[in-house]
Amino acid sequence: MRYVVHADLRQFSLRDKSAWLPGDGGWTDEAVTSHRIAVEPSSLAVATARSDLVEVEVSAHPSAPPVRVDAEHVVEADLAVPGGEVTLAGPTDYPDRWHHLSLAPGRYRVRVSYVESGPPAAPWNEHEFGAHFRYVLDLWPSASPAPVAVRRAGAAVWDG
Repeated sequence: MRYVVHADLRQFSLRDKSAWLPGDGGWTDEAVTSHRIAVEPSSLAVATARSDLVEVEVSAHPSAPPVRVDAEHVVEADLAVPGGEVTLAGPTDYPDRWHHLSLAPGRYRVRVSYVESGPPAAPWNEHEFGAHFRYVLDLWPSASPAPVAVRRAGAAVWDG
C-alpha cells in the first residue's frame, strides 16, 4: 500500500496503536547520524530528507524480502505489535489523518529503504529543501529480537 504522509519535523512514525506515549522517541546520536530511524519497542520513527509530504510504501511479507537494489539507504529494526494494529502518521498529524494497518499481533522486523524519487502524487511544498525519497517499509514476522542493522549506508549528510 502507498500512502502520502506529512513528515513534519522531518520524520514520520509507524507505531502499535497503543504506543502513542510521551518519551524521547528513541532519537539517540547513533539513530540520527547512522541509522536514520529511532526505535522504541512498539514504535519506529523514520527520518526524512524533507519536512513535507512524503510517499511511504508499506508491505507485509511472510519472510524477509530481498534488499532493494535501488535504495540509497537501508536499515532494519524490530517493532512489537501487541495490539494487532499499527498507525502510520507524521508527528503533528491529528488522529483523523493517521493511516491504520492491521497485522497479526507479534514481533516484526521492519526494513526501511530510502529510494530516490520525484515528488509525491499530492500537493507538496516547492519551497521546502531536501531531496524527494519514497520510504519503503517492508515488514515480516520475527521470532527473536535483533538489534538495529544498517544494511546499506547512504550519504552521511543530507542537503539542508
